[in-house]
Amino acid sequence: MPIRERHVPQLPHLPRPLFARNESLTSAAGTRRHSHPWVQLSYAIRGVLHVHTAAGSFVAPPQRAVWIPADLEHEVFSSPHTEMRSLYLSCESTGSGPQECRVIEIDALTRELIRRFCELPVEYDEQGPDGRLAQVLLDQLAVARGVGLSLPLPSDTRLRRLCRQLQETPDDQRTLVQWSLDLGASEKTLRRLFLKETGLTFRAWRQRLRLLGSLEALEQGRRVTEVALACGYDSTSAFIAAFRQHFGVTPGDFFQP
Repeated sequence: MPIRERHVPQLPHLPRPLFARNESLTSAAGTRRHSHPWVQLSYAIRGVLHVHTAAGSFVAPPQRAVWIPADLEHEVFSSPHTEMRSLYLSCESTGSGPQECRVIEIDALTRELIRRFCELPVEYDEQGPDGRLAQVLLDQLAVARGVGLSLPLPSDTRLRRLCRQLQETPDDQRTLVQWSLDLGASEKTLRRLFLKETGLTFRAWRQRLRLLGSLEALEQGRRVTEVALACGYDSTSAFIAAFRQHFGVTPGDFFQP
């Protein structure tokens, strides 16, 4: 699927400590790798966002968002028919916020605060009701719960090659023993490096890749059986069991508000 390039606004500075950007994206879109001297919250009320950094990938379906620290190089990709509500936050306003890239939960209150803030003028009155609303939103974001929707990437070049291949073809069923023959390293070495550099076993990493990769198709309404097979699962029941084990709910319940 072709991906349209999204424009990254060139702001010399933020006009206020909190700045909102609304976008309606009918087709799949993405930015070039970039950074900026403020925190970014990539959030979509519809669609699925993927944020890529050197350390890994972060996935945000509705009711979740990606917190991107200042000066961190990243790319943001969105699925078709995405409604984005990005926030830019000055570093001075986020002293107690997360210092690393992560996916956070957007609860009902925070969702409504974002919706209302995105309706305000850019240069809202910081001393009036609008400024107080912005401060409540900042407070809510600072204490938002992190969720496990990230996929760490190893730094070893051999493992990077393996990971790139699996990201392109998640239904690849090769074992680590089979990969060792292709990569010129023993299965024991690859297993040790995978755990050391990602904190996950090869099997757990591949399962997380498949489950995170399924979210966009599920959000777009594709049948669970179709998604399961595309992700490399032999049966729908195996996919649902793995999904429930990782996310705590079934695929049908995951996108409920």
